[in-house]
Amino acid sequence: MDLLVVTLLLGLVLGLLVVIPLLRKSDHGKAKGVQSKISAEASKAYTKSEVSLHNKRTDCWIIIKEKVYDVTSYVEEHPGGDAILVHAGDDSTDGFFGPQHATRVFDMIEDFYVGDLVK
Repeated sequence: MDLLVVTLLLGLVLGLLVVIPLLRKSDHGKAKGVQSKISAEASKAYTKSEVSLHNKRTDCWIIIKEKVYDVTSYVEEHPGGDAILVHAGDDSTDGFFGPQHATRVFDMIEDFYVGDLVK
């Protein structure tokens, strides 16, 4: 009888260890999809002169491949320190695709998208 109870409890714990991460993963994906949809709907077109006004630590926008990103909330977390501010309010495409960045930045950047650059 004791062996049966221990076996059932062990099975329940192991089952939860498998199910909980799967639930978290699926919830995270849904939230990201909603955020991307909201970002896409709220996107706007900006001129280079409009972007150039956002050139400070407390208001930092960058341009990467004709897309505009508000990275203000990331400035303090940037592993390269103030290097992110070198092109604040300007085109940062070359620096962004430099060898110093890990591939995860290519996924992260979309969270900061605010619109497209107009010529």
